[in-house]
Amino acid sequence: MSPIKIANTQNEVLELIRNRWSPRSFSTKDLNTATVETILEAGSWAPSANNSQPWRFIYALRGTPGFDKLLSTLAPGNVPWAKNAAALVASIGIRELPDTQQKNHYYMHDVGMATSFMLLQALNMDVYGHVMAGFNKQHAAELLGLPANEEPVSMLALGYIDSAEKLDEPYKTRELTPRSRNPISAIAAHLD
Repeated sequence: MSPIKIANTQNEVLELIRNRWSPRSFSTKDLNTATVETILEAGSWAPSANNSQPWRFIYALRGTPGFDKLLSTLAPGNVPWAKNAAALVASIGIRELPDTQQKNHYYMHDVGMATSFMLLQALNMDVYGHVMAGFNKQHAAELLGLPANEEPVSMLALGYIDSAEKLDEPYKTRELTPRSRNPISAIAAHLD
């Protein structure tokens, strides 16, 4: 089993957040539709500008043609490990507000919020997620038949973690390297 990379935080951060990380080694244990849909529902409860909920999620379970379609959109560097995920999820952003058809300037932020909620729900269920920007957006949009006002934002691999030893390099080293973050002093300032 891969080590769970518990974050060494400066403050009393929630355990669920400290334990969240993005593994690349996934086990052969399958996810079922109910588990994936619970994770997706958690995402639906994320905050969004004007409660517009400018997201859609298209998912497929490993071993299905849909999974192979989503896998075909991934960058070559993600395929060797993501092919072992139990599910792949395409996160889709909706660029326009539904009521007014005006541009929604916050849709990317809101999709990210929904994805964060999904990652935390997944971890609460002992499922790990790895978000990927490395995929062909145009190919994904065409493959999924997205309308012009929708855009693929990210891909998410979901599954149960497995041993880093089963990964080839450079993925094995990445799996075993300790996590780090910039200190609070580098990312936040107190305004008087």
